[in-house]
Amino acid sequence: MKAYMESLSAGAIVNPGREEMQLEALQDLLVRMGNPEQGLRYVHIAGTNGKGSVLAYVSTVLQEAGYRVGRYFSPALRDPWEKIQVQQKPIAKTAIREGIAAIAECTQQMAAEGKRLPTQFEVETALAFWYFRKKSCDIVVLECGLGGRTDATNVIPAPEVCVFAPIAMDHMAILGATVEAIARVKAGIIKPGADVVSAPQQMPEAGRVLEQAAKAKNVSLTYAEAVSHVRYGLKKQTLDTKGYRKLEITMAGVYQPENAAVAVTVLDVLQKRGFRIPEEKLRSGLRKTVWPGRFEILKEKPYFILDGAHNKAAAEVLRRSLDIYFPEKSFVMILGVLRDKAYEDVLKCLLDKAVQVITLTPPENVRALSAIELAEAVQEYDVSVTCADSVEEAAELAELLSGKQFPILATGSLSWLGRLEEIINLKGQVVKKYHGR
Repeated sequence: MKAYMESLSAGAIVNPGREEMQLEALQDLLVRMGNPEQGLRYVHIAGTNGKGSVLAYVSTVLQEAGYRVGRYFSPALRDPWEKIQVQQKPIAKTAIREGIAAIAECTQQMAAEGKRLPTQFEVETALAFWYFRKKSCDIVVLECGLGGRTDATNVIPAPEVCVFAPIAMDHMAILGATVEAIARVKAGIIKPGADVVSAPQQMPEAGRVLEQAAKAKNVSLTYAEAVSHVRYGLKKQTLDTKGYRKLEITMAGVYQPENAAVAVTVLDVLQKRGFRIPEEKLRSGLRKTVWPGRFEILKEKPYFILDGAHNKAAAEVLRRSLDIYFPEKSFVMILGVLRDKAYEDVLKCLLDKAVQVITLTPPENVRALSAIELAEAVQEYDVSVTCADSVEEAAELAELLSGKQFPILATGSLSWLGRLEEIINLKGQVVKKYHGR
């Protein structure tokens, strides 16, 4: 199974100059598999930041309301297969082997016919659809891997709801150099027959693109209401939105009330489309929702926080959280970034909150920026910096330098945060049960 996956191209985008061919191989594969993506009901989520959190809120509430819920997201934080889940439980190894065997048989036929083979991500996506149908899911909450229009997840029929988290600058080399260009790609998930829900778009040009796309497909677009009466906290936050008062969430981060409000709007639309979600289930589902790597507090004394802020917009909301929760504190920061990200924007936004920076090279990632190169960029901000040879060493250095006086923040990319979480949990002899967060 591993050898088969490694034999496939890892690229998420193929034939960049021929858009009509982007999904051709995956569609061919799905036909040979009996079109497992058909006959399922979907919530399809695109955007730049917040997609995963919205997915977590929506799927948890639906499960709490009694539905059998599949969910598919990326990237994975710990195990590469955790991105495919039913009832928040990752796909079983036996199911992976069975599904991959069926897919491999189909791709062998394709190869014999001289057809283009699907990429790794396309095979993972096909496996997800196969598994969701096998498990008879009532609804699937699906996150775009990259972009929207030509993303592998966009082979689905019209979903119940197309959802847009805030759209900002990211993956410019692939999606476009302007917010409008990026928004047009993401708006490609809108299909006739679906309802559309969007977070309030901070960049008006993104909102205009979504409105034009919805109008062109003759579908309604609903913006999530602004939240009010927000009470921030590291362990509990409350908000009012859409007529609900004092909704409670337990995920930290000043952006989570807004993500929860988007989810509430999606759930309201689903109720209009026939899903039954009693208010008490909505409340308990929001309260139970967890999601890793987004202002995740691993421990206290000192606080050890993970946040996968990998672009300017994410770094800005992370900075807001730091200023609200820790207004007078400086941090020991662990940074590891990918070379193709605008990491300079992340540094500019965060480093004046740092008393010490530890850089590392994200392991097992060909896109990683080396710890030395990142340290050279950090030195431009007149802050003390040291390089770590591994995630383990970075964790040890951070706790040593903190001296239980300074909180610790690990950020820059999600790609290595799962490993860091494992290290901290094992050191503290606290191994969390994985809830599919």
